[in-house]
Amino acid sequence: MLENKVAYITGGTKGIGFGIAKILLENGVSVAFSGRKKEDVEKAEQELKPYSENVLGIVSDVKNLDSEEKAVQSVKEKFGKLDFVIANAGLGVFKPVDQLSAEEWNDMIETNLTGVFYTLKASVEELKKTEGYYITVASLAGANFFENGAGYNASKFGVVGFTQAAMIDLRKYNIKSTVIMPGSVATNFNGNIPSEKDAWKIQPEDMGNLVLDILKMNPRVLPSKIEFRATKPGN
Repeated sequence: MLENKVAYITGGTKGIGFGIAKILLENGVSVAFSGRKKEDVEKAEQELKPYSENVLGIVSDVKNLDSEEKAVQSVKEKFGKLDFVIANAGLGVFKPVDQLSAEEWNDMIETNLTGVFYTLKASVEELKKTEGYYITVASLAGANFFENGAGYNASKFGVVGFTQAAMIDLRKYNIKSTVIMPGSVATNFNGNIPSEKDAWKIQPEDMGNLVLDILKMNPRVLPSKIEFRATKPGN
């Protein structure tokens, strides 16, 4: 069903993006992924090639529209088309609002929120051609506010609202849009080093399998917003 399909994943060098790339490659999808650092992109590309040779690492920064447009062009040159876009790149700084710097605020908003817009802006004409799928990775922080999370909450609430509105704009082109809102995921996010203590959390491959399930659904149905939690929160 997904053979001959092509996906582009932002923030794909590790964590959630890497987990999604791995699962899609295992299921016949050609995958391009991006990251900001060349060494990280090259390392991830080598780690993903055992799953499929149909993988392409791209150096791109979602905060820069021109960079994302060049990334999409690279996907087209390598694979000829683009069916699925997963806007996953993100970061978080967690401080009381009175201690959050303007630079930290702007970095989160530009990466987490403006970045998903730039990724869509760069890819939407290709998605129109393939009647493709646009998926954003937000967070439960996009529905639940918490202490020290003002900047991160603002960015993720924005991603949820943006994706829902974009869904309405794009469905007339038969483009489907879904926002995924995961809870705690076992990644390197916010300085975490995944270990056995994270076994209770959502794993990157769980996110990959969720994306796979979404893409396999009958075209007549659209899970436009998904909250995704660990079954039993750890301590």
